Amino acid sequence: MLLAGDRKIPATMSTQHPDNANLPEWCNGTLIEGEMEVYEAYFAYSQLGCQEVMWDSEGKDVDTRVVRKMLDKFPEFFVEHELGRDIFLTYRVPNPKIEGAERKVFVETLYNIAVACDVASTFYMRDVTPIFEVILPYTTDGVELVWLHNYYRNVIAAADEILLGEEVKVKSWIGSFRPKSIKVIPLIEDYDSMLAADRIVEQYIVTVKPKYMRAFIARSDPALNYGLLCAVLLSKIAFSKLKLLEEKMGVNIHLILGVGSMPFRGHLSPDNVEKFMDEYKGLSTVTIQSALKYDYPLDKARELVNTLNRRLPNGDPQIIDSAEEEGMTALLKKSRRFYERIVEDLAPLINSVASYVPARRARKLHIGLFGYSRRVGAISLPRAIPFAAALYSLGIPPEVLGGRVLAELSDGEWKLMEKNYVNLRHDLNAVAGYLSWRNIEMIDALCNSISEKVSMSKENLKKVLKEVLSDIKAIEETLGISFGPRKLSERKHENHVNNFLISFLEGDNVGASMSLLEAAKIRKCLG
Repeated sequence: MLLAGDRKIPATMSTQHPDNANLPEWCNGTLIEGEMEVYEAYFAYSQLGCQEVMWDSEGKDVDTRVVRKMLDKFPEFFVEHELGRDIFLTYRVPNPKIEGAERKVFVETLYNIAVACDVASTFYMRDVTPIFEVILPYTTDGVELVWLHNYYRNVIAAADEILLGEEVKVKSWIGSFRPKSIKVIPLIEDYDSMLAADRIVEQYIVTVKPKYMRAFIARSDPALNYGLLCAVLLSKIAFSKLKLLEEKMGVNIHLILGVGSMPFRGHLSPDNVEKFMDEYKGLSTVTIQSALKYDYPLDKARELVNTLNRRLPNGDPQIIDSAEEEGMTALLKKSRRFYERIVEDLAPLINSVASYVPARRARKLHIGLFGYSRRVGAISLPRAIPFAAALYSLGIPPEVLGGRVLAELSDGEWKLMEKNYVNLRHDLNAVAGYLSWRNIEMIDALCNSISEKVSMSKENLKKVLKEVLSDIKAIEETLGISFGPRKLSERKHENHVNNFLISFLEGDNVGASMSLLEAAKIRKCLG
């Protein structure tokens, strides 16, 4: 844990991403929700050693009395580990610009910061501030960060000075609102915003003048929207821009990266920690998502968290100069074009299969950035986790989509890619065994039945299958990777995804769901 002035910057942030195939033993039912999420936060702190928990009110219902309940149920632990000093709870709020129906949830969540402050101060018998940072998802403009900061300071915290009568102020009746200000963490997720990460953050720094800054770079939604290669390269560009901004402004900027366990969503897993640390230099904090917590043995998950707690931050990000950025931008556009084209064609099949992916959290409907950012057509896709789960279940790892771009790169683009995505071959090789040639052959042979079931033309299905094969061929030829099961576990995985596809075609929903889940347990994640 890194010190920043008078506070610690946590290295590991437990999140509520629903990517776990297995349910924890303490979960009653199939969803982790309500009181179980309160226990989960305690579990992340006490059993895994996570230094921070993201409490997510964006896209889902969440218990706003989490601080009261944790302190009440686990007092001994929280006496020894002070909330807001030793360990941290950070709200992710709905973005009022995106989540129109959730705007007042945004307000409710901010008000609860002051409630938590009163509760914790009573518990510790002195003034403490258990929550003082919030994450704003889908940040695209620095002014949004300023608005959030000013709303809390001027509307919520300043409310205690409002006169209720001639001489009675709010604070004399219901007490003061503390803290008097909060820090805002931008969660930067879309293509244009990641390329403008420095401008977004600079506006906040210039206006608010924070002593330090935390900036959250997404990996899942960029992978869903633009493909694996773009997601990695966009994160590297954002890291570089924020490092240069740090030097320019003289304000430390601590990078957070949101990652899952498979390569498509970041490749943070117990057996890949060294490669991960080598790939993503300059991090202060990484997310510990549900698959990592519940699909690996507890000792393996705890060991990984402890390793990250010891070794983060892991140096400085690589600086990308203007000439390199220009070349990378051209590479990104080329890669994005190949990926978007094939995903648009696959959308009906992906959406049909995604309906079999089990929910692990009580999330509200959310079409994701892909649905907002389409320039052609009006397709919508599931969120990143069920999207990836659907493709793995078909025997087509999402990492391969758009792979034809590798055959189109110039020598200069190859050098840029190899320099800025050092583990590309390793990542693709890690998922190669999950590709099922038997499923691809079955889709081709039963094209009529599948096209009818998923409401797409036989011609389009044939076309997109040919594109998938071209992507695989390009990866095999350029990187020397052989696709198809190699290990015994990968052969078991193929058996399950074969059974899934057969059950899917037969209309056996129970059998399809069971086979999908068994395959996910072998992968150690849904998606």
